[in-house]
Amino acid sequence: MEAKDSFWVKISTFIVDKRNIFFLFFVFAGLFCVVSRNWVQTNDDLTSYLPPDTETRQGLTIMGDEFITYASARVMVSNIPLDRALELKEALEAVEGVSAVEFYDPEDETAVLSDTYANASALFTLTLKGEVEDQISKDAMDEVRTVLEGCDFYIDSEVGAGLQDTLAGEMKIVMLVAVGIIVCVLLFTSKTYLEVPVLLLTFGAAALLNMGTNYLMGEISFVTNSIAVVLQLALAIDYAIILCHRFTEERELHEAREACIAALAKSIPEISSSSLTTVSGLIAMTFMQFRIGRDMGVVLIKAIFLSLLSVFTLMPGLLMLFAKGIDKTHHRSFVPKISAWGRLTVKTRYIVPPVFALILAGAFLCSNRCPYVYGYSTLETFKKNDAQIAREKIDSTFGGTNLMALLVPKGDYDKEKALLADLSRMEHVDTALGLANIEAMDGYMLTDALTARQLAEAMDVDLELSKLLYTAYAASQEDYGQIVNHLNDYRVPLIDMVFFLYDQKEAGYVSLDGDMEETLDDIYSQLLDAREQLGGESYSRLLVELDLPEESKETFEYLKTIPAAARMLPEVTTVGKARFRASTMASLQGICSFSST
Repeated sequence: MEAKDSFWVKISTFIVDKRNIFFLFFVFAGLFCVVSRNWVQTNDDLTSYLPPDTETRQGLTIMGDEFITYASARVMVSNIPLDRALELKEALEAVEGVSAVEFYDPEDETAVLSDTYANASALFTLTLKGEVEDQISKDAMDEVRTVLEGCDFYIDSEVGAGLQDTLAGEMKIVMLVAVGIIVCVLLFTSKTYLEVPVLLLTFGAAALLNMGTNYLMGEISFVTNSIAVVLQLALAIDYAIILCHRFTEERELHEAREACIAALAKSIPEISSSSLTTVSGLIAMTFMQFRIGRDMGVVLIKAIFLSLLSVFTLMPGLLMLFAKGIDKTHHRSFVPKISAWGRLTVKTRYIVPPVFALILAGAFLCSNRCPYVYGYSTLETFKKNDAQIAREKIDSTFGGTNLMALLVPKGDYDKEKALLADLSRMEHVDTALGLANIEAMDGYMLTDALTARQLAEAMDVDLELSKLLYTAYAASQEDYGQIVNHLNDYRVPLIDMVFFLYDQKEAGYVSLDGDMEETLDDIYSQLLDAREQLGGESYSRLLVELDLPEESKETFEYLKTIPAAARMLPEVTTVGKARFRASTMASLQGICSFSST
């Protein structure tokens, strides 16, 4: 035993003698954390942790502020005849919450059957009426599954995918496996069987405290929330092992109380010093530009300190509580003697360092060539979850999709149209879609600027009525010169005029007959969907579908050519693999097949 005036001995004596107080503290703290762990807010959007000055983060912020991205789903039904697939299409269109279903249309002469029906499998692309997290989208997908009961189907969608739930469930399995392995290792390396429950109780208390106090951070990523326990176990279990081994050594010389005090007094500085190296590494992690490093670093630093608290205050009491059982459950050492290995290392002491240096240099070179994957779809795992299986089945039958969003400053529809035309001609671009190249009627695009006569002919309305409408529009824009001198040549984008006409109707300034009003309402509803998805307050969103994989060196190099093609429009922002799928494009392509009665 150390000198009685030793600081660590005094601290250790207090902890051991007042162990019941610490037991009480951990009981109440544990009960509180069982409840408070449900208060933890998790963020399942990893892109929100990107540095704010990155192009992708800026683009995603703009899209979140200015656009609506309706949820979508790819649904493949296997072993189904074509006529039954057509019936299913009608059933899916009738689902509340589904706004559009893309599938082969026998009446469309331009439709290609193999695009959506191949190898007795049908691919339905659904566009929903809400965003990914909206309840209407989740309810719609539940009803879709009900409609497809009895069929061999696969669904690829972010709606209800619950990536965070999937990860959390899989991490529970990982945790059980890890605990099982650790128990086996502890039994193999321990000197007494009752060391194991002491170690597990100590770690369990630390893990519970860390999970329960995560709510104090306000919000953490779902990745951090899922893996923190396993990382805490890996980083901090040795603290408890050090104290436990110290205790068994001191127990050979002292009674339980004195042995526990001596072991704790010697272990506190040793374990604290050891923890500093771990904490310093975690602190370095918090300075990552990718801010999930800060998220994980702070949670794990807290985990280390709570592990130290449990080892230094709870574990001494547990050792006292289990002292008699620990004494009675001693067993022989299962660890084989490795003195031969020691003799070998001494003899090769002049050979191993140079060899190790060569290996280290090779490892450094290889580390710089390590491929990294940033998307979920490119991950290959030994065991696949349902979402991975569905995506692979659909991609293997109909091919994958890689949709990119291009944000351009709003205001010049002619340049947008020219840019879309240039993009459509580029290699690897399957389709490029924006408001400026969606056909509305009679060959006119949504954003084409029409005269009063052209609008009257396209919509089959009286020319004088059309001129009156243009006069009112010019007045609303305070463009009085056009009314006086150039009304016949005055041009207004078709989409703007439709919205103006609808607003005038709603305000009671324009009266339309029943059929015309119904047609206008239908046009307005469809154009509103298009504008919400493609036309923001300050930016327009262009959708570019590529035939390249989601992640590859070729893809990353190709993306650099997009801003060059968009040089006619400054401040262009590119967002790869935006949070929507090809059904968004498909639904928008179908918006503009309207005509006036």
